[in-house]
Amino acid sequence: MYLKGSKYSYNNRKRRSNPFTVIILLILVAIGLYFSIVIVPETQPLFIPTSTPTTPPEAYISEAEQFASEGRNARAIEQYEKAISSDPKNASVYISLAKMQMFEKQYSEALKNAENAILLNGNNAVAHAIRGWALGKSGNFIDAEGAFRRAEEIDPRNPLIYAYRTEVLVDQFNSGQDSLNTLEKATEYSRQAIEYGNGMMESHRARGLLLEITGNYKEAINEFQIGISINPNISDLYLALGRNLRADGKDSEAVAAFERARSLNPYDPWAPYYISRTYSGNGEYAKAIQQARDAVDLDPTRTMFYWNLGTQYYMSQKYDDALTYFQLAIQGGTTADGQVIEGIPLSYNDRIPELYYMYGIVLARSGNCQQAAEIVRLITQGIPDDAIAVSNAEYMTEVCKTGNFDITLATATPTGIETPVPPTN
Repeated sequence: MYLKGSKYSYNNRKRRSNPFTVIILLILVAIGLYFSIVIVPETQPLFIPTSTPTTPPEAYISEAEQFASEGRNARAIEQYEKAISSDPKNASVYISLAKMQMFEKQYSEALKNAENAILLNGNNAVAHAIRGWALGKSGNFIDAEGAFRRAEEIDPRNPLIYAYRTEVLVDQFNSGQDSLNTLEKATEYSRQAIEYGNGMMESHRARGLLLEITGNYKEAINEFQIGISINPNISDLYLALGRNLRADGKDSEAVAAFERARSLNPYDPWAPYYISRTYSGNGEYAKAIQQARDAVDLDPTRTMFYWNLGTQYYMSQKYDDALTYFQLAIQGGTTADGQVIEGIPLSYNDRIPELYYMYGIVLARSGNCQQAAEIVRLITQGIPDDAIAVSNAEYMTEVCKTGNFDITLATATPTGIETPVPPTN
């Protein structure tokens, strides 16, 4: 049976393929294969950040050394830290960073980096020496000595060991934790530092610090000047030079040295503190007050700076302001942003009695006798063997008994009493 017109007819012939269509399809397939095999593997996936070339640690180290040579220690520290991030297994970079942090008074950070260097290389004498230096600056003199001994075992002729050791012993002496032979040992170590490293700044710095505490100011000045000639970009060297110039009566040169220290480290409060004291010694109290305020602004938690500011107001007869800062120094308090200011307890040490009797005299003269009586009690019970302080306490009592209140006479003290001066460092 034949179905006319049916699309299912068996008599329909197949249509022949167009050769041009086949060629086009083959070309498209070839293009697809090329794209999937060659192009796709070399193409960065979408939304994934492209990689950037990694800076080699040597570049950061070179920049750090350049910044250090220019006295830009903060920038040098940043570059050393980047070098460590790039290569955390290079002990020498930790050592360089720790040294720089010590000069910037970043003692806890320096200690950590010295110990990191020791973990990488336990036989590095300088790493152990810096560890001892950092421990000593943090007041841990016992562990510091152990670190120095280990450094000496490794390299007994390394001058840095003896320089840092001398400096720590000087700090130990200044803290009142010294023993009978502390200065004797410091003298020997400073000699060894010079013997093994006469061309090193650290050797002359340590020797100068020792000469300073023994009152040999001219010799100390010479040592600090030698140290500066070797490395002119360490702010602490200029602070030390200025202190000794001032002690030697060369105030204008001292101020210049302090200003140089400030230019190298504008955030260090000690430069304006020392400048304040220098101006005060010359009776330039307005300048002294401004510098003292700068020190407080830079470090608002250091109680000594409030004591110094109160002293400058006291000496310039601005007694209300003096009372404010003496009270902060004695009782403590908090800063505007909540930081704690520790009060200074009464003791025989470091001219602390002066702080208390200066405060008590102003209280008595201004009629604040109840508060003055408390200062009298603290002095007579707490430091009864300090004749000057006790005499001033008696003076306060007499003022309050007679009612002879006159704030303009607040500096009046019994015959023979020392004129109050700013505290020593």
